[in-house]
Amino acid sequence: MKKTKRFKKNTKGSKYSKLSLFQKPDLKYKSCPLSGKDAPKIDYKNLKLLKRYLSDSGRIMPTRVTSVSAKKQKEMANSIKRARILALI
Repeated sequence: MKKTKRFKKNTKGSKYSKLSLFQKPDLKYKSCPLSGKDAPKIDYKNLKLLKRYLSDSGRIMPTRVTSVSAKKQKEMANSIKRARILALI
C-alpha cells in the first residue's frame, strides 16, 4: 500500500492549517510593568502604586487583567494585605 500524508501543508493561503485549527493565534503579551530596569519597587508604604492594582470595591485585581508576573503579583498581594492590616488602605 502507498502511504499518504494525512494533512497537507498550508499552501493555499489560509491562515491556519488543519493541525493548528484549534490552537490560538500568536498573541503578543504585555510585559510585566513591575519588573524591569525602571520599575517601581513594591512596598506596603507606596500607596499610589498599590491603589492602581485594587478594584473600586477594594479587591486585588487578577494577573490576567493587570499583566503582572506571578512573582510580582504575590509580592504586591502581600504588600496590599500588610497595608490593610496597618490601616493605610
